[in-house]
Amino acid sequence: MKTSHLLAALATATAMTFALPAFAADSAQDFVDKAAAGGMFEVDSSKIAEDKAKDQSVKDFAQKMIDDHGAANAKLETIAGEQQLKLPTQLDAKHKSDLDALQNSKDPIDGSYVQMQRDAHSDAVKLFESYAKDGDNAQLKTFAQETVPTLKMHQEMVEKIATTMDTKTSATKNGTPTATVGDAPEPAPPLSGANSFTEDQAKDRIQDAGFSDVSKLTKDDQGIWRGQANKDGKSTTVALDYKGNVVAGTN
Repeated sequence: MKTSHLLAALATATAMTFALPAFAADSAQDFVDKAAAGGMFEVDSSKIAEDKAKDQSVKDFAQKMIDDHGAANAKLETIAGEQQLKLPTQLDAKHKSDLDALQNSKDPIDGSYVQMQRDAHSDAVKLFESYAKDGDNAQLKTFAQETVPTLKMHQEMVEKIATTMDTKTSATKNGTPTATVGDAPEPAPPLSGANSFTEDQAKDRIQDAGFSDVSKLTKDDQGIWRGQANKDGKSTTVALDYKGNVVAGTN
């Protein structure tokens, strides 16, 4: 029982919005499990985005993820075979849920996909850097060292895309014309869409926005986390959408 409590605490403390826990791999097999699952998710989610995304820059990024992570996955598979380590044959529940959300979303998936990629690459960089430094298998350590620069390049690319998307959203909020006559105006946040934030991640995001005592968080059928929080000494409702927008006073 104590062991299970300890593992649960570690997972909660290190969870990020995206993907696998960011703590270091405990062994060569642990690293292979996490790296392979993350790599499969990168390729599978990017195939969906390549098909369903609206923004060309997002489509181009998705194609690069398919190419780069596909090559890395193949290299990892070769090394794992040589080291007699097992590769996972399917995604974990969290990654599978994110894929289903992208595939089944009736709303534009660009924002959801980009956020998933930001979180996934944040975790991947930490995982690979940690194993490159302290890993217990020489061949896998070399693989991790050689892969880190590519992961960081991907991270920079997706952050630039996210910044561009945020700028467009801000321009719309400030009244800058972004649509032709007859187009519907972009709705104000919180926005509905496939939300990849876990409950713990949503709570952290809301607290980072200046709220305290965040409680009663539930995700509604629009993919929006809603709950209660305090700000400036007052209790208020609060919401977090798939883009990370935090909005107070919502119902």
